[in-house]
Amino acid sequence: MAFTSTPRGARLARLFVAHCLDSWGHPYDGDVNEALTLITAELCANAVRHGRVPGRDFHVRLAAEADGRRLRLEVSDTRAEHRPAVTPPTDPDAESGRGLLLVTALADDWGVIDRRRGPGKTVWAVVGTASSDRPGCPRQAPADRLADPPSHP
Repeated sequence: MAFTSTPRGARLARLFVAHCLDSWGHPYDGDVNEALTLITAELCANAVRHGRVPGRDFHVRLAAEADGRRLRLEVSDTRAEHRPAVTPPTDPDAESGRGLLLVTALADDWGVIDRRRGPGKTVWAVVGTASSDRPGCPRQAPADRLADPPSHP
């Protein structure tokens, strides 16, 4: 789905992903939804701040792997030259610079690839659907949720 390269667009993308996950059986207050929603917020904020080209939207894609055990989020923008890298903030009191550290902590894996069909880049992140699959996740999913995982489109 396309969103305007504005803070409002980033906020709408975050809400869109949270709603999709809830409709797929990952409730708003569940570990998977919370982790992917935070990852979405960080990647979309970066797309707006560092990948914005006036008049161009950024795109968000959310997909479940065939077996439903992992979810993949992709955020694409049109600026190929600004590739994200995890670096600790030089100023410990800085109000920004920690977003990719959060993505690294919450995602099973993430990276950057060239954007399909066009200029720019795609930043992707993969998250397991069971709480115990994710590093840094202190809570466990209820056993009844793990016994019968929902099927994903």
